[in-house]
Amino acid sequence: MDKKYKFATRNKALKDWVIKMAHLCDPDAIILVDGSQEQKSKLEKEAVTAGELIPLNQDVLPGCYLHRTNINDVARTEHLTYICSRKKEDVGPTNNWMSPEAAYKKAREFFKGSMKGRNMYVIPFSMGPVGSPFSKIGVELTDSRYVVLNMMIMTRVGIDVIRQLEKENKYTKCLHSIADLDVNRRLILHFPEDNTIWSVGSGYGGNVLLGKKCLGLRLASYMAKKEKWFAEHMLIMGIEEPNGRIKYIAAAFPSACGKTNLAMLIPPEGLRRKGYRIWTVGDDISWMRVDSDGSLWAINPETGFFGVAPGTNSTSNPSMVETIKKNTIYTNVLLKQDGTVWWEGSDGDVPSRGINWQGLQWKPGMSDNHGEPVLAAHPNARFTAPLIQCPTISYRLEQHHGVPISAIIFGGRRQYLAPLVYESFNWQHGVFVGATMASERTAAQYGKLGEVRRDPMAMLPFCGYDMAEYFRHWLDMAKRIKRAPKIFHVNWFRIDENGKFLWPGYRENLRVLEWILSRCDNEVDAVKTPIGFIPRAQDIDLTGLQLKSGVLEKLLVVNNKDWLVELDGISKFFKQFKNKLPKELWNEYEALKSRLERGSERKPDTVRGTK
Repeated sequence: MDKKYKFATRNKALKDWVIKMAHLCDPDAIILVDGSQEQKSKLEKEAVTAGELIPLNQDVLPGCYLHRTNINDVARTEHLTYICSRKKEDVGPTNNWMSPEAAYKKAREFFKGSMKGRNMYVIPFSMGPVGSPFSKIGVELTDSRYVVLNMMIMTRVGIDVIRQLEKENKYTKCLHSIADLDVNRRLILHFPEDNTIWSVGSGYGGNVLLGKKCLGLRLASYMAKKEKWFAEHMLIMGIEEPNGRIKYIAAAFPSACGKTNLAMLIPPEGLRRKGYRIWTVGDDISWMRVDSDGSLWAINPETGFFGVAPGTNSTSNPSMVETIKKNTIYTNVLLKQDGTVWWEGSDGDVPSRGINWQGLQWKPGMSDNHGEPVLAAHPNARFTAPLIQCPTISYRLEQHHGVPISAIIFGGRRQYLAPLVYESFNWQHGVFVGATMASERTAAQYGKLGEVRRDPMAMLPFCGYDMAEYFRHWLDMAKRIKRAPKIFHVNWFRIDENGKFLWPGYRENLRVLEWILSRCDNEVDAVKTPIGFIPRAQDIDLTGLQLKSGVLEKLLVVNNKDWLVELDGISKFFKQFKNKLPKELWNEYEALKSRLERGSERKPDTVRGTK
């Protein structure tokens, strides 16, 4: 006999859906998440009792907990992530496709009875300020307290969201169950035409915090194309200039390129004296709309950081180190004897012992049966922390119309090819720059060392439809944006003949951003090269930075021969989209090829640019 489930709401459609999903998943009870501190504390205590969370040293890390995922469940499972549109051609060659009929049928088998013995939590959440024209409402059903507690950090959860849901019946239906954590019964499914997300068989944040990549990018990018706005994998940061003006930039980088570090950098001493200050709006997702003034305005739809722990320290990101000292959930890091945590690349000495991310006793120098080092923390270990705790957080976070964007920046990790910074000639050329951005694999990444991975606009894993149509959307938006941001490309990772980085990076990157903002205001000249406008060496302020003579000039060199080789990789990437690729991008390709063949390698400060 079916259980008689109760769920109170004035939204009849919502009630019917929740009850229907409960009958499928068979939870013991349905619990509405109201976002209150009392409910949060209760869930934390229950999670500790169940062994799902480990309380950390509350004197040193107040409000902080440790969580460990299953060892087969430590990252996004892209091969099990599908876009389920009715027509296969709508997802393009870079996405996995499954028909909605087949996807629902297969997933129902996994969801059937999956919540038995657990509760179903109903999480009404808002991506973006509640009631903002930018924002989207979602409801996630889950049997995981870990998911509930993380969603309360990452999104706006509370009574005001529930009230908003009672006014409107437009929301994303998100269903999640950890089920039995069997990788063979794991699916992350997106149904763009149904505004629905189903995730089953995983407990890892990237697969189960369904407001993040699933709604925040995959479904939102589909919505953005239809509604004529942008949903992008971009940080948003404000740069307060010496005159007190704050200009905002949005920037997209593939993994391992320092996106979070840039979003909250501390100005180097040489520029801090001039009066610069950074205001962090977000480190991962940017939703951008054209406002009534014809400019592009952006919000961060999230309220938290879901950051990678390894490599985070007081040198790479001092602001993040301060942010995660309280009210943070750490996932898959080392538990030290004093009840604090550690990971490879963190501050402090390497602990003499501890319990590693797999829950095993650990000490330095340990190796497994294959002679491989046993890590203290998983390379994708994470922390979830509230944005409001960031010392550089912007006061504009809750502004319903967001912040105006002066520049869009694309970046990649290229050892020899791309200069430190260059500016696109115009919007169409800028779309080409974003569509062709790439990084080379590092020793820490799976695959051939130095292999070039194309990741247009850093959206390859996150675009919810055909990327050729995504490029078309970017080109078409030029007709709507009357005061378009300038588009730039940066590369912090150029190396010398000894394999050493030429540019120090981290906080010194503000020197490049200063030049970018000067270009946005037409306050400084630039040098025209075949790939775009680059700085004159004297226009990058190096006050307080000791670079060897000639290094900056090396960072700004454009080698035509290398770029002609790069065209082969771009052509191969473009051809997979066949006749759907916008002809404007092929035109930009041919124009670049022509400029490269006509030109010759030259030093950037030998040709005068124009404002």
